[in-house]
Amino acid sequence: MKGLISLIVGIIFSIGLAYSGMTQPHIVRGFLDFFGNWDPRLVGVMGGAILVHGISYYFIKKRTSPLLHTTFHLPTKKDIDSRLIMGALIFGLGWGWAGICPGPGIVSMVTGEPAFFYFIGSMLIGMKTFQILERRKSL
Repeated sequence: MKGLISLIVGIIFSIGLAYSGMTQPHIVRGFLDFFGNWDPRLVGVMGGAILVHGISYYFIKKRTSPLLHTTFHLPTKKDIDSRLIMGALIFGLGWGWAGICPGPGIVSMVTGEPAFFYFIGSMLIGMKTFQILERRKSL
């Protein structure tokens, strides 16, 4: 049952990403171009997401467990360090340069456009490289 619910939620989320324009790199780049030809279309998407999350989180945090799992998986680390800043910087630069965020990039792979496959492939290579470097660092 969890798998079916996850599939349905994923499909609804994918449709929302496509409908909002998040799967179109030129719209994303336009939204991130504050000092050039700024395109405000995604303000509503971001504002709506923040609003829905804020209201939902208020009620969810009162629960003892999530609906489809036995425990919540919340981050425990709260300090801001160089790893967090560098990760955010790399993520932001990649998002701004490509105009593709990981979620919309995965959704956009259904179009068959090579750019989305290159983006997701590069992202996976980056994640694997990080894993390898972290493993070597801990030896």
